[in-house]
Amino acid sequence: MEREGGGEIGQFGQLLLDLVHDIGRIGGFGDVLKKDCCDLSRRISLLSHLFEEIRDFKAESSIISSSSSSTGSSSLSISCLEELSLELKAARRLLLVALNYNSEIVLDEVGKKLMFEFQTLNLHLEKSLGSLPYDIFDISDEVREQVELVRAQLKRATERYCHQNPVVLSRALSQPMGEELDYLELGNTCSIGQYLQPKLDKVPNINSKRRYLFSSSGFCESNGADSIKAAELADKNEDDTKKSDSVSIPDDFRCPISLELMRDPVIVATGQTYERSCIQRWIDCGHKTCPKTQQQLLNFSLTPNYVLRSLISQWCEKHNIEQPKGSTNGRLRKSDGSFQEVSGDIAFINAIVHKLSSRSVEERRNAATEIRSLSKRSTDNRILIAGAGAIPILVNLLTSEDLKTQENVVTSILNLSIYENNKSLIILAGAVPSIVQVLRMGSMEARENAAATLFSLSLLDENKITIGASGAIAALVELLQNGSLRGKKDAATALFNLCIYQGNKGRAVRAGILVPLMKMLTDASYSMVDEALTILSVLASHQEGKTAIAKASTIPVLIDLLRTGLPRNKENAAAILLALCKKDADNLACLGRLGAIIPLTELAKSGTERAKRKSTSLLEHLRKLQQL
Repeated sequence: MEREGGGEIGQFGQLLLDLVHDIGRIGGFGDVLKKDCCDLSRRISLLSHLFEEIRDFKAESSIISSSSSSTGSSSLSISCLEELSLELKAARRLLLVALNYNSEIVLDEVGKKLMFEFQTLNLHLEKSLGSLPYDIFDISDEVREQVELVRAQLKRATERYCHQNPVVLSRALSQPMGEELDYLELGNTCSIGQYLQPKLDKVPNINSKRRYLFSSSGFCESNGADSIKAAELADKNEDDTKKSDSVSIPDDFRCPISLELMRDPVIVATGQTYERSCIQRWIDCGHKTCPKTQQQLLNFSLTPNYVLRSLISQWCEKHNIEQPKGSTNGRLRKSDGSFQEVSGDIAFINAIVHKLSSRSVEERRNAATEIRSLSKRSTDNRILIAGAGAIPILVNLLTSEDLKTQENVVTSILNLSIYENNKSLIILAGAVPSIVQVLRMGSMEARENAAATLFSLSLLDENKITIGASGAIAALVELLQNGSLRGKKDAATALFNLCIYQGNKGRAVRAGILVPLMKMLTDASYSMVDEALTILSVLASHQEGKTAIAKASTIPVLIDLLRTGLPRNKENAAAILLALCKKDADNLACLGRLGAIIPLTELAKSGTERAKRKSTSLLEHLRKLQQL
C-alpha cells in the first residue's frame, strides 16, 4: 500500500532528477566563472542517486501508525521537496546567466554580484539538504553519506565568505529562492547586466576594510590569518562601515583581477603588477598568459613590488585602513599579531623558485633539493614558497626524467600540502594525475611519498572524489601489495582515507584490494594487521565490499583473530563480522559453524567497550538464528 501523497512525492523526485539532468547539460563556461559553475554543476549531479530513491519511494502502511501522522509526514515531505526544486531551478537559471556572462579576464561589478549569487545559492542548497526527512523517504545509508559529502562541500564553499561578511549572507539566506525573476522568460529583451542590476543592487555594500580577493572559487582570504581579521572587522559598527566605504581607492592601487586594493603586489614576467594571491590562483589554474596583456608568461616568477607596496601602506595609514595579517613590507604577521621579518627569506626563496625553471638539469635538481629542505622546516616557509609561485612549477617537474629531481619534487609537494591552504592550490595546479604517474613508475622513495601526498590532499573531502576518479586507487593497491613496508603503510593510510567516501569503496574492491589485505591479515609478523582491519571495517559498510570480503574467505581469519589477536584487533574483527552478518543469514550461519560463539562470549565479558557491544550484538543474532 502506497502512503498518501506517495504519488506526488514520486513526481517531485522525477522533477528533481530532470532538473539535475538539465543542469548537467549546461557547459562551455568562460574562464572567470568556470570553477564556480563546474563546482556547482558537479555537486548537484552527485544528488542524482538521492532523487532516484525519492522518485522510487514507496512506504509500507505499517510505517505510518495513523492517518493524521501520515498526512503530516506527507505535507512535510512535499514542502521540503518544493523548496529544493526552487533552488535547483535557481541554480539552472544562474548557470545559464553565467554561461552568457562575458568579461575580459578581470571581474567586473556584474561578475562580482554573480559570485555573490553562487555563495547565496550554496547556502540555500546546503540548508535544504539538511532539512530533508531522510527517514521518511527511507534513503539508503550509502546515498546519505554521499549527500553529507555534498553538504560538507557546499558549506566549505561559502565558509570563508561567510566569516568575512556574515550579515550579508544571513540577509540573503532569509530571502526565499522562489522570489527571483525567471531569467529564461526574459529571452533577449535585455542584457544580462541590465537584468541583474535591479535585483543585485539590493545587496548591501561590502566594507572596504575587509579584504576580498577574487579566485576561481569565489571570494576568499589570502591566508588563514586574514579570516581572523575579517571576523574582527565584521564586528565593527555600521558607522565605521560607512566611513570606510566612502574612501576612493586609486586605480593604480587596485589589482587588475580582483579590482580590490592590493596588499601584497607582485610583478609578473610581462612587467604588470597584481595582488599575489590573485595572480597565484590564476597561474595555479593552468593559465600561462598575463591576464591584462594576454602575453605569454616566459616564467612564473612573482617579484615583490616594494615601491608600490610602500605607497599603498602609506595611503592605508593616511586613511586609517588597517593592514591585514600576512606578508606586509617584507614582514609576516603571525597569529598573535606580532611581526616577523621575512624580506630576506622572501628574496632567497624567490631566487630558488626561479632556478626551478632553469634549463640546466643539475640546477633544477639542486633547487628542488633546497625547496624540499625549506618546506620541511616550518609553516612560514610553506606559505612563502607557495606565495612565490612554486606549486605550478613543481607540478610540471613531477614528470621529470631525472629521478632525483622527481623524488625531491614530490616530497616538496608533500611538505607544502601540510599547510591547509596549499592543498587546494596543489589540486588546482592539476597535480593529481602526475602524482599518480609517480606512484606507478617512480623510484620506491618517490612512490612512498606520492602515496603520502595523496593521503594529505585527501584530508579535504572534495579531494577524495577527484583523487578517486584519477586512477590513484589502483596504483595505491599495487603499492600496498608490492611496496616496501613504509610504502605499504603509506598506501594503506591513503586508501583508508579515500574509502571513507562511499564512491571509492567499490573502486578499491574492483582494484583487487582484498588480495593484499588478506596477506596482511595472515602475515606471520602481524606488522600490518591493524591497517588491514581498519580498511576492511570501512569496506564492510558497502554492499560490494561486504560481498567481496565474504567471498575472500575472510570470516575464518577474523574468528581466529577473536581468539588470538590484540584487544584492538579483536574489537575491529568483531565489528567487521557484525557488518558482514547483519541481514545475511548465510554469513551468520557460517559464523556459527566455525565456532565463533565461544570467543564472542569471552569478548563480551572482557573486551573493550566497543568490542563488548559488537560481540553481544553478534551473539544475539546467532541466538535468533538458532531459534528459527
